[in-house]
Amino acid sequence: MSRLPVKKTYKLFIGGAFPRSESGRTYEAEGQNVARASRKDVRDAVRAARGALPKWAGMTAYNRGQVLYRIAEMVEARAAEFADLCSGRDEVERTIDRVVWYAGWADKFAQVIGSSNPVAGPYFNFTVPEPTGVVATLAPDEPPLLGLVSRVAPALTGGNAVVVVASETRPLAAIELAEALATSDVPGGVVNILTGNRAELAPWLAAHMDVNAIDIAGADGIAPELERAAADNVKRVVRGRADAQSPWEIAAFMELKTVWHPVGR
Repeated sequence: MSRLPVKKTYKLFIGGAFPRSESGRTYEAEGQNVARASRKDVRDAVRAARGALPKWAGMTAYNRGQVLYRIAEMVEARAAEFADLCSGRDEVERTIDRVVWYAGWADKFAQVIGSSNPVAGPYFNFTVPEPTGVVATLAPDEPPLLGLVSRVAPALTGGNAVVVVASETRPLAAIELAEALATSDVPGGVVNILTGNRAELAPWLAAHMDVNAIDIAGADGIAPELERAAADNVKRVVRGRADAQSPWEIAAFMELKTVWHPVGR
């Protein structure tokens, strides 16, 4: 007698764990039942990101680069599974290369973005980049894997913690990525992945007072609404591109701190 296969349950990824939506809701995408996140799940994800931020931001830049490289290793090990959940092997390989590229920038971008500034006086004046904090990211629908990683990787490289709303129509690659992250060296809560209705979740992230920046790469037609909501706590709005790769993508999620120090004699 033939047996029925056990179907996979696609859950959220919050704080390093895989909870169902607190609402119990699911929706159908790519022929599978996927958790449909709620406002409460958004709050839980932001709380997890805030709690994980000090450890991640406090790592040395070199160590963050090593962790990012470990993500690339884990995706490489699951390349066949990822290829089935996105446009194919080429997208997976470009995703791996993109993570490796940002891993290499982790301990170098500060020299490019920061500076030593000339001043009229016996002082050193330095500009140093620091993480913005908790970053909300709306991943583009396409490409489902490369688009998400292209927006999340630069924020992570700079030491930020991320809450990302995955592609609404093609979320399975994002959950597969969550499983790779869970078995990598990324501290729990540094990356939180929500699946569900973007138009429902995005306004709560844009208005959340403990979110410091929002990347509206996948906002589609709701961008003006999100920009207005973000203005209430002067939240940074980043208009990211789905397939961007540049050190200036890292800079978009950094604050620049200027430090004065007297010249020793």
